[in-house]
Amino acid sequence: MPHPEAAPHIRLDLYQERSSAVTATTTGTPTRTIQALLTLHGFEPLDEQTMVMARIDREEPHYAEQAALALRAENLSVDVTPELREEIDTEWTWANYPMPWCSREEIREVSDDAQKIYDDIRHGRLIIHAHAHDGWTTVAVGTYLHGPSIHLHGENHLRTESLRYDTPVEAITEFDRLYDDAVRPGPAPATSTEHEAERIRTSLPGTADAPTAPATPRLVDAHAAAAGNHEALLNDFLESHGEWEKWHCIPIESAC
Repeated sequence: MPHPEAAPHIRLDLYQERSSAVTATTTGTPTRTIQALLTLHGFEPLDEQTMVMARIDREEPHYAEQAALALRAENLSVDVTPELREEIDTEWTWANYPMPWCSREEIREVSDDAQKIYDDIRHGRLIIHAHAHDGWTTVAVGTYLHGPSIHLHGENHLRTESLRYDTPVEAITEFDRLYDDAVRPGPAPATSTEHEAERIRTSLPGTADAPTAPATPRLVDAHAAAAGNHEALLNDFLESHGEWEKWHCIPIESAC
């Protein structure tokens, strides 16, 4: 006689090598459907049963709890380990946070916006043309595919959009004026936090200690990063500024 399909079950736990990252282990069927739902909450696959959430803002326990609530609302069985529950229930804040007027929830909103910018860069939705160091932190200029061009300020959980422009030429020209000799083409090197998140997203728990080569941005053909009518304007700018090149952040290999 055929065996009845096992009811799907999800176990949320802390990733072994990093106290804030969270794994989701799925058993039963349909596994792929459950994984698709977990993707909506920031989890990424490690193998057929295991997914991981590794953020640059260290807020994985908070978003894991949100995922658990949403999945249970779909009548799915979700277990949260005691270790993860302890992290969820622990209140913390960033030491020497540069926006002391923000409440805990407002800090989380700022860091979530920074996470979205990071994900847009990582997945190729935001193309970084150049970066610089303003004496305090990293700044950058980029263009969204089918969207505006922007200036970015800060790193990791503090990266914010500072200015917005209608065209890449306007954004790059102003960026060059503001930062002059400090400007360097392409995305900035990945931070240690970004390297760590990338390592966790590609390693099963217990295997993430293997040394890996630092991720580096890779130059690609200009047409590969084409974005609507911005391309012709940007190419005109590049032709008249020989010191500039266009770089594209490659997903998985590099977190800019």
